[in-house]
Amino acid sequence: MRQASAILNFSTSGMGLYDVTEKIRRWLAEQNAEQGLLTLFCRHTSASLLIQENADPSVQRDLERAFAQLAPEGRPYEHDSEGPDDMPAHIRAALTQTQLSVPIIGGRMALGVWQAIYLFEHRRAPHKREIVAHFIGA
Repeated sequence: MRQASAILNFSTSGMGLYDVTEKIRRWLAEQNAEQGLLTLFCRHTSASLLIQENADPSVQRDLERAFAQLAPEGRPYEHDSEGPDDMPAHIRAALTQTQLSVPIIGGRMALGVWQAIYLFEHRRAPHKREIVAHFIGA
């Protein structure tokens, strides 16, 4: 049994879903991972991680619209120190996930045919984001 970990850096250009699957896949290949578990952890409170469909871009657009309705800007939130998108971003992150677990089988992430890993940026401004990757296995 062995372990490997790294902090992977991503840049966002504002709100939206960013497919981070390929960068994670490349890092995993560098580890010569054959079988085990990959844990991904988003080190932020206004961004999150999702496994979602990668075939039809309307899925991402519908998700973004749904979250905008669930946690809209313009409400009288008490926490607004970083602007009107601040508290809605925290709510959206709380409704999603900051950590994912993905099985590794035969050296590959066991994602479904139409699945990809997304960094879900909840803030309007560009940000530098970090995802911690940890592999344990053989």
